[in-house]
Amino acid sequence: MAVKNEAVAETREGFSIRDISEGLFDRMKRGNTYKEDCIVPPEDLRYLMVLHKDLKGNTHRGEMVVHKVIAEDVLEIFEKLYDAGYPIERMVLPDNYMADDEAMMRDNNSSSFNFRFISHTNIISKHGLGMAVDINTLYNPYHKIVSNEDGSTEEVIEPAAGKAYLDRAKNFDYKIAKDDLCYRLFTEKGFEWGGDWPDRKDYQHFELPSDITEKYSEMYSK
Repeated sequence: MAVKNEAVAETREGFSIRDISEGLFDRMKRGNTYKEDCIVPPEDLRYLMVLHKDLKGNTHRGEMVVHKVIAEDVLEIFEKLYDAGYPIERMVLPDNYMADDEAMMRDNNSSSFNFRFISHTNIISKHGLGMAVDINTLYNPYHKIVSNEDGSTEEVIEPAAGKAYLDRAKNFDYKIAKDDLCYRLFTEKGFEWGGDWPDRKDYQHFELPSDITEKYSEMYSK
């Protein structure tokens, strides 16, 4: 396994792309984002270090692991969001939460890579590839109505604490709206927004299209 420490790209102070170092790889294994069954090579992942501002305008150092194919685009997006003062409350690795999605989303954390397969398949999820990014998760929840075998329906909200933010007609802090700066920057780079999906809504979520991600998922699954 090739792991390095030097910056692959550093566009300006506070913004860089790095290979996955041995220390970071150990942290990801302990934190459970790089699980024992992970088949994405660590050399295909990149560690982003960025600056971001919270709602009060305070600057924070953020970190995120993504796939190498989106690293430069995502770094550029975060630079532009920072320069515009677009608020992102928290950006630490999911390993800080032992890869617990619900806990991480409840804490309004923004992140990307967290290895897992789509339930009941051998298809790697887009977060499992590091090709999806979630932003301000508490205020931009996932929502779907699931039909059960007995004909009943079930409402799924993730995180559960995000229920108060499902009414997108309301104005509230950290909300991602269609055509706002975050939406425009990601979609201009070819990402799809979960808020546009007709069968479910994932307002926090930006991902690469399936024709790209399926190619990598199939390659890694062989």
